[in-house]
Amino acid sequence: MLLRAKIRQFASCLVPPSGTDGGVGRILAARSLPGFCDGYVAVLLPVYLLALGYGQLEVGLTGSATLFGSALTTIAVGAIGPRYPLRRMLIWAAVLMTATGLGFASLSSWWPLMLIAFVGTLNPSSGDVSLFLPLEQSRLAELATADARTVIFARYSLAGALSAAVGAFAAAVPAWLVSRAEVEMLTALRIMLFAYALAGAMLCWPYRGLPERPPAHSSARVSLGPSRRVVTRLALLFSVDAFAGGLVVNSLLSLWLLQRFGLSLGIVAQFFFWTGLLSAASQLVAVPLARKVGLLNTMVFTHIPSSLCLIGAAFCSSMWATLTLLLIRSALSQMDVPTRTAYVMSVVTPPERPAAASFTAVPRSLAAAIAPMLAGVMMASGYVGAPLVACGVLKITYDLTLLRVFRRVDITH
Repeated sequence: MLLRAKIRQFASCLVPPSGTDGGVGRILAARSLPGFCDGYVAVLLPVYLLALGYGQLEVGLTGSATLFGSALTTIAVGAIGPRYPLRRMLIWAAVLMTATGLGFASLSSWWPLMLIAFVGTLNPSSGDVSLFLPLEQSRLAELATADARTVIFARYSLAGALSAAVGAFAAAVPAWLVSRAEVEMLTALRIMLFAYALAGAMLCWPYRGLPERPPAHSSARVSLGPSRRVVTRLALLFSVDAFAGGLVVNSLLSLWLLQRFGLSLGIVAQFFFWTGLLSAASQLVAVPLARKVGLLNTMVFTHIPSSLCLIGAAFCSSMWATLTLLLIRSALSQMDVPTRTAYVMSVVTPPERPAAASFTAVPRSLAAAIAPMLAGVMMASGYVGAPLVACGVLKITYDLTLLRVFRRVDITH
């Protein structure tokens, strides 16, 4: 019944509300394809690398390479994006996704795989780290009226979260192919990567149907003004949070569960399916909760319990108790995502909002990119639970510092 309800909720996300251009429906539908693929890639990436003969360190390095590439891509899109039509750039991104899947499925050597991870579209976190996001969000902002924009972005985020949850469930397909079709695990994993490439090719269809619009050649550039000090402090703190989160991206957490408890791929896939649904639901709960207790309190006092659950899971010897703690964490840890964005927009003046969004996002991406490599080093050194503990401690430190520094900051903008 819950799954049926989520499917209905996902379908409603794809229906554009009033006050939007017809192209909005195409972008909302297109969001589901990379979201679905990211969901299973985050689970299967460490399994694939282990099947190729690599270890925990290589899994961490690959995660860092993908996140570094995504961070640099975000910067590049911001720099060159205004020079080209968005529809053309979206099609280029879809072609790159196809090439990424084909390359990763066809090669086995370490350095070519690392190069593809860096320049391609793989996402080890199944979260909002993607070349498609800044491009699609820019187009949505153009296509929707001011009144409908908040609803559109909420539906866009929810469509991505729900499709990633279903994608995580699809990570059980290789195990099913091994047992039913009697193919080797490595072959089954490569089939999933070819499916990733096929999804990239399919994305060209909704993108080609978008109305072409000329690039904006405006030379005007709005920078931070009176809010520079506040935004700088927020960017530094958000970077600590992103670095901590990078220590337990889904690909590394999947590897930890597989090796700590010897879980089957099917069980891990089901686990990430339910964590994805809980994370999606938590973003819906965050909005009414923030109205009652405030943005900052919602960010801090939902984050701290989720970090305590993560630390507890690192020391827990029972598989079921560990999975329960991680599920509770998933139900709480993402409530700060919509509230964080709203908080940044509230503490700066309206003309500074575009610059504030970029200034806080890029350092987060770069900080998150370093962490998987360090987590891989910890796990390869025998400290398999250390990334979970470090993540929890850093996030609690971030939350308490955020509350102490910003509890008296005016958010009347």
